[in-house]
Amino acid sequence: MQSPHFPAVHLSMLESVELPQVIRVKLTHPSAPAVPDIAAAISGELSKSQRLQILARGARIAVAVGSRGISGIANVARATVDHLKSQGFKPFIVPGMGSHGGGIAEGQVAVLAGLGVTEETMGVPIRATMEVVKYGTSSHGVDALFDKNAAEADAVVVINRVKSHTSFDRPIESGLTKMVAVGLGKGEGAKRVHVLGPEGLRDVLPELAKISIANSPICFGIALVENPQKELVTIEGVEPENFYAADERLLVTAKSLLARLPFAQIDALVCELLGKNISGAGMDFAVTGRTDIRGIDNPPKPLIHRIGILGVTPESKGNANGIGMADFAPMDFVNAIDLHSIYFNGVTAAIVEKGRIPLVLPHDLDVFRASVSTAWVADPTQARLCMIRSTAQLNEILVSSSLFADIDGRQDVEQLSDPEPIIFSDQGKLMTRC
Repeated sequence: MQSPHFPAVHLSMLESVELPQVIRVKLTHPSAPAVPDIAAAISGELSKSQRLQILARGARIAVAVGSRGISGIANVARATVDHLKSQGFKPFIVPGMGSHGGGIAEGQVAVLAGLGVTEETMGVPIRATMEVVKYGTSSHGVDALFDKNAAEADAVVVINRVKSHTSFDRPIESGLTKMVAVGLGKGEGAKRVHVLGPEGLRDVLPELAKISIANSPICFGIALVENPQKELVTIEGVEPENFYAADERLLVTAKSLLARLPFAQIDALVCELLGKNISGAGMDFAVTGRTDIRGIDNPPKPLIHRIGILGVTPESKGNANGIGMADFAPMDFVNAIDLHSIYFNGVTAAIVEKGRIPLVLPHDLDVFRASVSTAWVADPTQARLCMIRSTAQLNEILVSSSLFADIDGRQDVEQLSDPEPIIFSDQGKLMTRC
């Protein structure tokens, strides 16, 4: 990895800052029951495919798997290839993740391995390439590109989660349509969509997907929806011509199940982890309240004055894209990030703000101190402080007493502890965890 080297910048004014005590709180979010048998559900949906039913035995089928931290993605992928093999087909896996993994084939294989998807666990080959074929050009002059290995297969099955995007609302966001246009468009395809900004994601992406669907061997899709507990609640097989409609319909369901912080305003939010497996932008903007894209309004709430971020998930392989949405970060975290992955991601997406480096402080303790002491609160011990594990893990959070007052007595809130001090090691490392 290409990592920076920030020095320990000690600020004397932070040494005397006292932190609020925090209360552990359990939040109840909208939910739905998990699919009881993933393998059976996958097999049942694949059996409905009209195109698979007429495909000759021995046909080579590319199964597109992305880089997101989808619940049980290894189980979903394995169930898919097992069913295809049981029908006499010869499946193989292709990474459908645009420019992720540093924009190189080896990096994308490594990302899949981090999700538990390897040739050993899947029992089929993984064929990764950044080479693409061109299927046509959109009305905006953007080429429709498609993974070369997938294009040369007899059929392609696309697997993706339907969920809200990380930057702004639109009729379809992350799902099967995006996997076709961006994920299977590889690095160059992703760049050509994102370079147009919101217009590219809103208008160009669906048109590119339509072109690729019409010209590629895509034969079926598996659409997934999760609940706030990161369990799969929907596994739906979709014919290619219905990808857009299914994405639009299932997005409504997905958004209805999103976990959210129950606050309109927070002085300081400290997030333990960001990551590409959590959100495309590292942190979900609907939780942080920060889109920070020119021309796109931030959500009206929550309004969060200061944000500190403490680390990146192992699955992200150092890609801390989204760190730019924070105000403060500790030195050990920033000195371990992969600048190449972050820069590549930002330039490809044409959204560079999320790759900027915030103020780098010596340790976690100073991140907390700086967050509460710069939040325009006269007494930092009275700051409305919230701690979360990540923007995708909001079942248990830690809040200061002043913030807890906003939710005390609500039916969807359970107080798990009395106010307690936040504990740090002698080296300033956070010991109190969500």
